[in-house]
Amino acid sequence: MRIEQMETPAVAIDLDILDANLKRTAELAAKAGVNLRPHIKTHKSVWIARKQIEYGAVGITVAKLGEAEVMADGGIDDILIAFPLVGAGKLKRLAALIERGVRVTVSVDSVEAASGISDVGVAAGIRIPLYLDINTGLNRCGLEPGLPSAELAIQISALPGVEVKGLMTHAGHSYGCGDAEGARKVAFAEAGALLATQQILRERGLEVPEISVGSTPTSKFVEQLSGVTEMRPGAYVFGDGSQLFPGLIDESECAMRIHATVVSAPRPGALIVDAGSKTLTSDVSVHRKGYGYLPDYPEIFVERLSEEHGILAVPDDCSLRIGDVLSIIPNHCCTVVNLRDELIGVRGGKLERMLKVDARGMNT
Repeated sequence: MRIEQMETPAVAIDLDILDANLKRTAELAAKAGVNLRPHIKTHKSVWIARKQIEYGAVGITVAKLGEAEVMADGGIDDILIAFPLVGAGKLKRLAALIERGVRVTVSVDSVEAASGISDVGVAAGIRIPLYLDINTGLNRCGLEPGLPSAELAIQISALPGVEVKGLMTHAGHSYGCGDAEGARKVAFAEAGALLATQQILRERGLEVPEISVGSTPTSKFVEQLSGVTEMRPGAYVFGDGSQLFPGLIDESECAMRIHATVVSAPRPGALIVDAGSKTLTSDVSVHRKGYGYLPDYPEIFVERLSEEHGILAVPDDCSLRIGDVLSIIPNHCCTVVNLRDELIGVRGGKLERMLKVDARGMNT
């Protein structure tokens, strides 16, 4: 079956581009002497995670325990949970993962979260490795770098069931940079903030060996960053508008395409396709208006969405007609994946395999 014969809306992954993306980033990490621990929240697929490890990843990163459990069921046994675990239920599930022999590291940014994890470690007779999450500009989790984070790390290091093994950050604000040079500056800033904190801790007698940076845009510059030991990009596997529009990648690196059919031409200047917010998602880009990019028709914008309808703004002389199938690069590939049970793996325009989204909806 060819892609144009499939029912729409369809989320297709070009397997040749996917494979090239996986290899390119693995080779970049290896050349820089940095461990690759990719974030699987982008693809949520055991098959792709195994490919990443096959090409050299030391383990994976997940956002939630549910994702970790699914990946562990798939045989992956080295997992960073890059999210604070708070509450008795989650700590019980963490203990169960450890009992299965999974090497689990957890990120924290408070004594409260670390104390609960420490109790799990004491009960298991081990010290659970922790990464201290540090804010380097995204203003999400994490204390400020330098003294505030260093003092927190020292407090946490006194707990009996945990060990502070790394400092981590996610420079997600790099997606807002207008060009590659802006992302490069963010990469240097995030690494510098972690290294400065590491130095304070070293001077106070606490050695924290791992310096772990996140975000796909900043990962492009890892060879230029001395002192970084690990990187955790996620969206590099598929590519999307958030990387394409500021020039971090080109269209040849966009493995994901959403195929949608024109189903209505109700008025001049507008066409309706069968991909709405339940396919394209409502994520927008700071770089380009609309809810996706049509590479074959760059003058057309996905102007508005309802759940099942995508409303396209088209020029008056548009030649598209009802029944035509369009290819759309989404603004944000990660959110698209979490709306699908399966992705369509194609090679040379033909269906080769279905890619199960194993951890779809695992948000707890």
